[in-house]
Amino acid sequence: MSAYVLTVQCKSQIGIVSAVSTFLAERGCNILDAAQFNDNETDRFFARMTFEARDSETLESLKADFVPIAKKLEIEAGIYRDGEKIKVLVMVSRFGHCLNDLLYRVRVGALPIEIVGVISNHVDFQKLVVNHDIPFYYIKVTKDNKPEAEIAQMQVIEETGAELVVLARYMQVLSDEMCQRMSGRIINIHHSFLPSFKGAKPYQQAFERGVKLIGATAHYVTPDLDEGPIIEQDIVRITHAQSAADFVSLGRDVESQVFARAIHAHSHRRSFLNGEKAVVFPASPGSFASSKVG
Repeated sequence: MSAYVLTVQCKSQIGIVSAVSTFLAERGCNILDAAQFNDNETDRFFARMTFEARDSETLESLKADFVPIAKKLEIEAGIYRDGEKIKVLVMVSRFGHCLNDLLYRVRVGALPIEIVGVISNHVDFQKLVVNHDIPFYYIKVTKDNKPEAEIAQMQVIEETGAELVVLARYMQVLSDEMCQRMSGRIINIHHSFLPSFKGAKPYQQAFERGVKLIGATAHYVTPDLDEGPIIEQDIVRITHAQSAADFVSLGRDVESQVFARAIHAHSHRRSFLNGEKAVVFPASPGSFASSKVG
């Protein structure tokens, strides 16, 4: 038996779950895990199932056989091998905690991703990246060369076959054109519990407001700065006695964890764009397990 993931999103209507379940049952497939959500506000339906199929069924045959159902119900569907690695390109500037955390999680098999390259506008992490046998691309970004820099970045994305770009504290604002072209395929980690303290220096903003909680938000990138659909968030409690520098240090851990959880959701096909929001289903049993220790 081989395990697969089936995802569904479409206009809300009667009979979707029945059609999908019947399709799987007729092929001798066993559903292992299922989640669904009907959004009455957007009139959209979302579902995700993991299932086992006999070895006589292939990914290609399952996809081909599902096409008539998808057309009839106007379903946007996907069928994938469960745990299949997606190709990820990391972009980073001078804060390396999220990058380091991702490298570790990939090394122990905690994320089903393959880092196909790291782009940076600085050379601080070149040695670290190369030592992990990952290509490093230094692309300098200035006020004057930004269009040319983004052309070079897109070229790397296309050449590496990256399916997802993650901004691991990449401190440059992407153009509207790039955001639209890569819609749903760029995840950013913002060092604030959005929608509070958008833009630059959110920890300083939080310190000046005397907040008692700081956090981090992972979201899909859109042309509207720090307003993309939110995938994951978390917080850490602080006190009046802590400085803005303390905020930065305390925030590093929560940023890394939130970022990794968002990438985990996307790579396991658990997150769906739903207008200005994201639908994120719970993780399937066993999907957080690491294949290695250390």
